[in-house]
Amino acid sequence: MQVIGDIFNLFFYGPILNVLVGIYHALNFVHLPGALGFAIILMTVLIRLAVWPLMASQMKSVKKMAELKPHIDALKEKHKGDKQAFASAQMALYKEHGVNPAGGCLPSLLQFPIIIALYQTIFAFFSDGSGLEKINQALYLPAWHLPSAPDLTFFGLNLATKPSDFLVSAFILVPLVTAGLQFAQSKMMAQKPVAVYKTDKPKEIKEKGKSEDAMAAMQGQMMYMMPLMVGWFAFQFPIGIALYWNTFTILGIVQQHKISGWGGLEGWIKKVQSLTPRLRSGQE
Repeated sequence: MQVIGDIFNLFFYGPILNVLVGIYHALNFVHLPGALGFAIILMTVLIRLAVWPLMASQMKSVKKMAELKPHIDALKEKHKGDKQAFASAQMALYKEHGVNPAGGCLPSLLQFPIIIALYQTIFAFFSDGSGLEKINQALYLPAWHLPSAPDLTFFGLNLATKPSDFLVSAFILVPLVTAGLQFAQSKMMAQKPVAVYKTDKPKEIKEKGKSEDAMAAMQGQMMYMMPLMVGWFAFQFPIGIALYWNTFTILGIVQQHKISGWGGLEGWIKKVQSLTPRLRSGQE
């Protein structure tokens, strides 16, 4: 375990911490108010850009898998009762369309230690004196050592504040915004309903209904459980952690839209667009 920890600190925690502190010193040098908050945002942007190709590969893989679902369903019907023949035909289909079944998992596994390192780096700033000591020990340049804890104020908010400590205040909006952004991203990733055509036989319609029910149940769990979990973490942890997570999620929403559009949010977006002219006409 010690070896794994040393490798993690060498390739992930150390470099990320040093870049964050370097950005903080640069912003602090020009006397930018809320330097630490802006450093967290810029650091998160750099991390997201670094994993952008990995995430793009994952999103494209998921999109292709969804597009191939009708073909896979046809193969299941064709090779019903012969699992080996179905598996061979499925792999041939993936190869024909350039789909790697592991493409959706590998990028997540590769970016996971990066996210953990960024999280630990930010959390160290909001710890007690031991956190500052840990930061200074991991810095490559002695000139970058922090003699005291940085100013945690960001647009009037203390980044070390936990919303759970102030239930009746505006701080409660932080976990709500965090959960809302996470829900938007989860909703965008939801697959569209299985298409039913006039030429479908009753049996095919029934099978598609079962498939859609199973897919809806699984997506529903992820769509609501993940935002609730992330919102709870934002409620319990310092606001600075939510600042990092919200920045990361917003960039994820932008990337998701560039690759596959609004996804499950498309219906909501159309409703909002249809209501906008009515609201304008009402105001006039």
